[in-house]
Amino acid sequence: MKKYDYLVVGAGLFGCVFAREATDAGKKVLVIDKRDGIAGNIRTESVEGINVHKYGAHIFHTSDKEVWEYVNRFAEFNNYINCPVAKYGNELYNMPFNMNTFSRMWNITTPAEAKAIIEKQRAEANVKEPRNLEEQALSLVGRDIYEKLVKGYTEKQWGRRATELPAFIIKRLPVRFVYDNNYFNDRYQGIPMGGYTAMCEKMLAGIEVRTNTDYFADKAALDALADKVLFTGMIDEYFGYRLGELEYRSLRFESEVLDTDNYQGNAVVNYTAYEVPYTRVIEHKHFEFGTQPVTVITREYPAVWKKGDEPYYPVNNEKNNALYAEYKALADKESNVLFGGRLGMYKYYDMDDTVSAAFGLLEKEGLPPARISGGKSEHI
Repeated sequence: MKKYDYLVVGAGLFGCVFAREATDAGKKVLVIDKRDGIAGNIRTESVEGINVHKYGAHIFHTSDKEVWEYVNRFAEFNNYINCPVAKYGNELYNMPFNMNTFSRMWNITTPAEAKAIIEKQRAEANVKEPRNLEEQALSLVGRDIYEKLVKGYTEKQWGRRATELPAFIIKRLPVRFVYDNNYFNDRYQGIPMGGYTAMCEKMLAGIEVRTNTDYFADKAALDALADKVLFTGMIDEYFGYRLGELEYRSLRFESEVLDTDNYQGNAVVNYTAYEVPYTRVIEHKHFEFGTQPVTVITREYPAVWKKGDEPYYPVNNEKNNALYAEYKALADKESNVLFGGRLGMYKYYDMDDTVSAAFGLLEKEGLPPARISGGKSEHI
């Protein structure tokens, strides 16, 4: 007899949701993680009383009421609205592209004026069939927006010049002809008060968790503990890279405590000029309307991923998607192993997508996730 019904490899959001619901459905679950703590890339750590987003900024947003009610079982969310600012040289612009952006850029006030300028610049670009990202962007928003707010940031993010990047990376660039700086269109949005780590701790309450545990260092013994394994790490690593390495983009973070109560006046400031090596600066206290006498900032640097680095973004181009399809065919033959999460499914997920994907896997396992009913959580 195995000791556990499920071994969950990875204590990120996907693993936490699956472990919680499987446990509540009567299953015995063990969660392991190679890091020294839980919550994966949404981990927050308290520094000077400020919840620092250790692996980059995460704002929970969704239009799925069920997902929103679900995460609110484990945390009280504040009313933070994501309104990032873009800095190009000494110029500041609101994101996403909206009337505040256009008013600052062209000294105009009406949607009609903004539309006329964009259409004129699109016509001047005269791109019929975009051959690369630069041409695609010019055909969508014109030269001013592209050169100041898209070009440098995108080149830093991908580590290649825009003329060398495929057009499909930018299928659309949202343009709003209203004075609205809210980055997301979703109905629900916020940050868990007390941080994401505390939220994940509540998800894993009463469940056995082992951190500093490398699955691959003792795979046979760990596999022997459970009837099934949920693997949320890199799918190509699981199979020993036998078909080749999938590509990822990585990130590097530099954080510091500053002896000021307010460094940049906003939680997120994007630096869109190529010459600035980092893509954005996060001032963490503003996510929770902090009043601490000091502040913590983090500069975020995109990086080339190589084996052993932390993978953040799957590179979902045609080549990698085809390779993933081959790994997925191998995964489907693993009778007692499930794959989930951003790395296990080789797909970039927002947090609400992660919760929904975990719900989907639970249902496939015959463990329908809890629904909210009359203020109570019930399995149906």
